[in-house]
Amino acid sequence: MSDRKTKRKEKLAKQLEEQMKELALENSAFSVSTSNNQNAQAIDNAIKIENFSISAGGKELFVNASLNITFGRRYGLVGPNGHGKTTLLRHMAEKKDLGLPPDLHVLLCEQEVMADETPAVEVLLKSDDRITKLQKELEDLQNADNPDQDRINEIYTELNALGADSAEARARRILAGLGFSTKEMQDRPTKNFSGGWRMRVSLARALFIEPTLLLLDEPTNHLDLNAVIWLDNYLQGWKKTLLVVSHDQSFLDNVCSDIIHLDQKKLYSYRGNYTQFKKMYVQKKSELQKEYEKQEKKLRELKKKGTSGKQAEKSVKEQQSRKQGEVQVGELIQRPKDYIVKFRFTDPTPLNPPILGLHDVDFAYNRNGPLLFTKLNFGVDMSSRIAIVGPNGVGKSTFLKLLSGELEPLSGELRANHRARISKFDQHSGEHLNPEETPTEFLMRIFNKTYQEARKQLGSFGLVGHAHTIPCGQLSGGQKSRVALCEMALKGPHILIMDEPTNNLDLESIDALADAINKFSGGVVIVTHDERLIRETECQLWVVENKTIEEIDGDFDDYREELLNALGETVNNPSISAKLAGAI
Repeated sequence: MSDRKTKRKEKLAKQLEEQMKELALENSAFSVSTSNNQNAQAIDNAIKIENFSISAGGKELFVNASLNITFGRRYGLVGPNGHGKTTLLRHMAEKKDLGLPPDLHVLLCEQEVMADETPAVEVLLKSDDRITKLQKELEDLQNADNPDQDRINEIYTELNALGADSAEARARRILAGLGFSTKEMQDRPTKNFSGGWRMRVSLARALFIEPTLLLLDEPTNHLDLNAVIWLDNYLQGWKKTLLVVSHDQSFLDNVCSDIIHLDQKKLYSYRGNYTQFKKMYVQKKSELQKEYEKQEKKLRELKKKGTSGKQAEKSVKEQQSRKQGEVQVGELIQRPKDYIVKFRFTDPTPLNPPILGLHDVDFAYNRNGPLLFTKLNFGVDMSSRIAIVGPNGVGKSTFLKLLSGELEPLSGELRANHRARISKFDQHSGEHLNPEETPTEFLMRIFNKTYQEARKQLGSFGLVGHAHTIPCGQLSGGQKSRVALCEMALKGPHILIMDEPTNNLDLESIDALADAINKFSGGVVIVTHDERLIRETECQLWVVENKTIEEIDGDFDDYREELLNALGETVNNPSISAKLAGAI
């Protein structure tokens, strides 16, 4: 290990140790785990929902679908965007809609917590009724004129059995892993956090409660890469049942023991992680295509013999049902559909370096305020593939704005080749679109495209057909992002600067983005929490810390190991752990 890497590891470990020391507790507190073994036994340790159908807005999302979930396993729910994954999670959380047992503890982490005076850590500690009721009863008994000492002792025994004495330490560890790195942040009222940070509190609360069935819908969307790495590692040890929707393939690979695939309005289960599922799905699709061709051949033969279309279909359905040993007549096999997304960035004319760089830059948002960056030096050329990493709040997005010229430094300068075209994409890209103009009209006007050319370009970026011809003001955030990516590609930039480009993309689109970056002949600088995008594009990692940016010595595995080891060394330090646990 190089001296530079050793120093970085020691520095990170020291920073984490200092943060964890701030979390030392003076008093013990109580909490509760909400598992219910009786529920699990009542349904044979599994959730089985047979032959259900769900429609939304007049559109069929599920038709005679079935879902089987075994307790204690971790499932990834995958399928194209807009096909009903989130809708299914919401119906499962309601329980009554799908006939789930009313006493089954299901929790969907979907909405941000209430913005009020409650500190973040208190949101976690107050998140279970059992602990609240026990604490209230204990307080009332202790304040009574003639306290029932036997009952008081019983309550202490119950709280001890629930592991209540270490609850606050556990709550603070979870918050720390999700980016609430100081005791001050954890004690801050939720009203003083942005919506994204309140979503993190909501996720922390869900992890703290540990329901029998935890439902997570895109849990990494509001996290930086460091927090994603922590959550990924945390959920690998999850003992309860998990059903997660995510567009992060590395996350699904690391966390999931099973994959449930939403395909043609039905659900299909596969043992293994996402990479294993993809291999099995390719094989299954090939077999399904053969069965479909046999079916169509049989239908044609029956029709040639004079059988009516309806009678031919009925005969084939009955034949297929007998073959599969089913009592009821099934359905015809649908033609397997390929969901193909292909991004392409127009290759720019070559330019000799230097292309773009920051030189001795100092920056603060307030001229009289603290500096966010000092003596910042960074350069990009057309062969660059760079991923900017670091925890939330250190200035990654600000750095990209300095590099793209959106922000002016206090001192130092941004130098750019006068012929260089620089394009930047962030979560607000697409907001500039004329709300009255359709995406097709927009591309036709800006790039002099024909109607067919514009629609072909939009389709290749995964924008669904009906969205090509409706006003941009009616598009979702994700659809606007695709139009903005399409615009960015057609501009033919020499340097792509991208801030969290995967937030509104599905798995297939992220694959397409990685492929497009790999084929692009210009330079790329990205901030992303998607591990696979970094790996697939072989980006060099640069970390923002200590008011500057520096190249990391090693690859993504080194960075991940360094981060987790430093956190593990801090948490496992006996003296700090004792303080975190409080006076036990």
